[in-house]
Amino acid sequence: MNALTLFGPLRARATQRPLSLAAAVVLLALFLLGTLPHTAAAQGANAEDPDASPVWQQLRTSLFQQRPIATGDDSQIGLEAPVRAEDAAIVPISVSTRFEQTPERYVRKLWLVIDNNPSPVGAVFTFTPESGKADIETRVRVDAYTHVRAIAELNTGELMMSTRFVKASGGCSAPPGKDQAAAMATLGKMRFRVDGDVRARQPVLAQLMISHPNNSGLVMDQLTRHFTPAHFVRRIDVSYAGKPILTAEVDFSISENPNFRFYFVPEGEGELRAEVVDTDDLRFDTAVRLQPGS
Repeated sequence: MNALTLFGPLRARATQRPLSLAAAVVLLALFLLGTLPHTAAAQGANAEDPDASPVWQQLRTSLFQQRPIATGDDSQIGLEAPVRAEDAAIVPISVSTRFEQTPERYVRKLWLVIDNNPSPVGAVFTFTPESGKADIETRVRVDAYTHVRAIAELNTGELMMSTRFVKASGGCSAPPGKDQAAAMATLGKMRFRVDGDVRARQPVLAQLMISHPNNSGLVMDQLTRHFTPAHFVRRIDVSYAGKPILTAEVDFSISENPNFRFYFVPEGEGELRAEVVDTDDLRFDTAVRLQPGS
């Protein structure tokens, strides 16, 4: 099952046009009221017990059945997130692994889960040995005090998880940083930035910046009292010299103007390319040609 469709009926109703956006918001609210702890006391009580989350219990069974998941000192996955976010709509998240990607042992998939968000599975990243490192940095929206989780699945079948509790609220319904007209004027513009010297057969850190409002569908225009339609990036494919490096299936939990930092290993001269598709089936791409040194 695709991880981003675990709450399929809810997510579909929030993004399909025939259902009014107000009705979609009501459905989301009913879902939240039925499954998530809303009081500060309940959220605080769950802060020390990641396994107490009802959403996580459902997701764990749906995604991983009864397979063991290494945590704590047994996990080789690291997760960094602020304890209290300065801005719930732009919360920095950093996932790191304590081993390099090799054909013999590598992270195949990485789930980013934000338990108390309307769409808890914020992203599913797919890596390859050519990724070099299965590390990823991005920015997310957080709708309520919540556990944030990074769960990695290795090609060997091993599962590992790291968890952080983040105090933030209202990120999914927060107004955008700029008005809709300005956001649409730059829609789909992208660029790469590569840090440091590019050397053959060495992991290189790259950053992909995408200009996109990533509307959640939960933001009300204070003048019209209408909800801005959901419109967000849903898939990203990154390749180098024609070989896949990173694939991301993402949701509106990713912040406005999505931004990703990741690694890749260039074997020689080639083109670093990103192809992006959003929920309106608009497609964007960008590329940069690199000549690694020896």
